[in-house]
Amino acid sequence: MAQEFTGITEAFDAFALSLAEGRYYDAHEDLELLWYPHRFEDNDEVRLWKGFINAAVSFELIKRGRPKPSEIAWQTYLKYRVILDTLITPHKELYVTIDALIHTRRIQCQNS
Repeated sequence: MAQEFTGITEAFDAFALSLAEGRYYDAHEDLELLWYPHRFEDNDEVRLWKGFINAAVSFELIKRGRPKPSEIAWQTYLKYRVILDTLITPHKELYVTIDALIHTRRIQCQNS
């Protein structure tokens, strides 16, 4: 279940666990709590968080049998995912790990 977090690592740990357990709505909430207070910032790291949130939304929509809206959310994720390639942040390794988890989960969702 989503809860308030004090830091990026904690929020992403919860996000990863929620994804691994197939709790995509909770995964979305885990990061939204982090993203929401920063949503108006002109910051690529915050935009990447938005992309990760959209990946979780995409998985939840697949789970609910809504493939077209799922694809729209996935395309939003891909739009922001490219930020990761050039992002300079102390959290880069964490984000690369999350990105790999998302792509693995995408394959699993599509095959179920």
